[in-house]
This record gives sequence, structure tokens and C-alpha cells, in this order.
Amino acid sequence: MSIEPKIEITLDRPGRTYLPDDELIASFEIKGTRPSDVQAIEASVLWYTEGTGEEDLATHDFRRLLPIDRNDADLTKRRKFQTRLPRSPLSYQGLIVKIRWAIRVRLFMQQGKEYMEEVPFHLGDLEPAIPLATKRSSRKSADDAA
Repeated sequence: MSIEPKIEITLDRPGRTYLPDDELIASFEIKGTRPSDVQAIEASVLWYTEGTGEEDLATHDFRRLLPIDRNDADLTKRRKFQTRLPRSPLSYQGLIVKIRWAIRVRLFMQQGKEYMEEVPFHLGDLEPAIPLATKRSSRKSADDAA
């Protein structure tokens, strides 16, 4: 029985909320595998949509690391990266569509297996959408109380 590697991603802000043009600083580390078993690592900052209709995905920042890129060839060690976040699209929790931001790290092993870990974060401070019926109900309750 083999143990699967673990990808550990850490963001510089525990609340995971950033504003447009903020600098995001993250780091990642691979545990539970030998450095010689790692073929490559891809780290990206991306956004994607969820909901009805077609789903979109776009990459804001992408880095591919190969053992030959490092002097010690050990990609499992903690590695830090940073990027300036764009002004849009902002994270959005809509009723029909949601926009989600995340840091994704993909690990490619010499034997051909792949592993992925993703840590979500918020870009901006948009309030989640509220169904119209809920808004009317809240407004009526407030009017009744007055």
C-alpha cells in the first residue's frame, strides 16, 4: 500500500479575502513523497463559474516547475509565490451563477499519477444575491414590526 502525497497550500491572509489590486502571497509544499518521484508541479491562480449554462474558467497566474529549474531539484520543499490580483471579475455568490477564485496546485508524478489541491479565496466584497421573495418577506416583516 502506498501513501498518496499531500499538497499543503497556505495563504498569507487567514480570512482569505482580498481586494482588487491586492497582492496575494501563497506558499505550497508537497509532503509524503520523495523528491525523485515528482515530475512537475503546476501552480495557478484562477477563477471559474458555477451554475446554469456554460462554465467559464480563466487563469490569472500560472507557473510550471520542473526539477531542472531548481538547483537542488527538490520540488517538494515549501515554495512561495505572489501575484497582484486583477480588478475583476469579483467573487460573486449569485442565484444563477457563482464566480469563484482559487489557488490550484497540481502535482505530476513520475509514474504518471496526478494529484490536485485547491484553496478558495474571495476577491472583492460583493454581498451574495438574495432571492426576491426573501427580500419582500424581510421588508414586510420590518414594516409589520414598525
